[in-house]
Amino acid sequence: MSQASHFIEPDDLEKLRSNENIIIVDLCKAKQYAQAHIPEAHFVNYADIVKIDKPVMGLLPDNENFSALLSSLGVTKKSLIVAYDDEGGGCAARFIWTLHVFGHETAVILNGGLHSWANEGHQLANEAPEKPKASNYTVSKTHHHTATRAFIQTRLEDDNVVFLDARSKPEYTGEKKFSEKAGRIPGAIHYEWTESMNQSNNLRRLPAENIQQQLDELGITKDKEVVCYCQSHHRSAYSWLVLKSLGYENVLGYPGSWSDWGNNPDTPVEL
Repeated sequence: MSQASHFIEPDDLEKLRSNENIIIVDLCKAKQYAQAHIPEAHFVNYADIVKIDKPVMGLLPDNENFSALLSSLGVTKKSLIVAYDDEGGGCAARFIWTLHVFGHETAVILNGGLHSWANEGHQLANEAPEKPKASNYTVSKTHHHTATRAFIQTRLEDDNVVFLDARSKPEYTGEKKFSEKAGRIPGAIHYEWTESMNQSNNLRRLPAENIQQQLDELGITKDKEVVCYCQSHHRSAYSWLVLKSLGYENVLGYPGSWSDWGNNPDTPVEL
C-alpha cells in the first residue's frame, strides 16, 4: 500500500483480494452497486454510517448500530477494510474516518475508487457476494480524531489551530447557505475537498508534494492542529484522510460540521 497506508492502489488491492482478512466495502449508490461493483465487495448504505438529529446532519452513529453493521460485514480485529465510492472518496473517507474514531484503524480508501478500478481494466461484478457470517464484533467511540463545537469555541483565538473549510467557495463566503446562518467559522481557511483530487487521473489523490505546496501556501502546515469541516463532515472527511496520508499528526474531523455550527444561536460566524 502507498501514501502512508491511508490509500491503496487498484493493482495492490487486486493482489490482496484473496486474503481472508480483506473486507471490501462499496459506498456507491445502490443502483450503481447493482450495475457494477468490485467482486466480493459488500454494499453499505451511507445513511447507515451516520446519525441525524435534525437540523444537525452527519453525526457519529451509536456504538450499538455501528457494531452491528461491522458484525454483519464479518469484521474482526484482524480485518483490513478497503472502502470505495464513485464520487472521488467522500463517502468512503467518511466511513474510514468513522472506523478510526471507533478504534478500528486498519482501514484504507481505494485511490480513485470505482473510477480507477473500472477504467484501468479490473474485473467488475453485478451479483452481491454471499452474506458473511456475523462476527459479533463490538466497537465503541473514542475521543480520537474528532472535534466538538465546544472544543472549537475554546480555540478560536489559538494560533496553533487551523480550521479547514472543505465546502464550496459560495458556502464559505456565505453566498450559499444550507443552515440557519451563512458564513464560516471565524478564521477558517478555504480548501475545497476536490482541490486535492486529480480530475485527469480517475479522481486519484494528487501527488503529495503538490498538495503539500497548496496547503503550505494557505498556512495549513504540519505544525498546526487542523480541524476539518464542511456541511456535515462528508466532504471534509476526505480532507482529513488526505492530510493524514501526508503525515499530519494532529488532524480532527467535526461531525455535524456547519449543520451544527450554523444552526446554533451561540456560535460566532465570519462572512
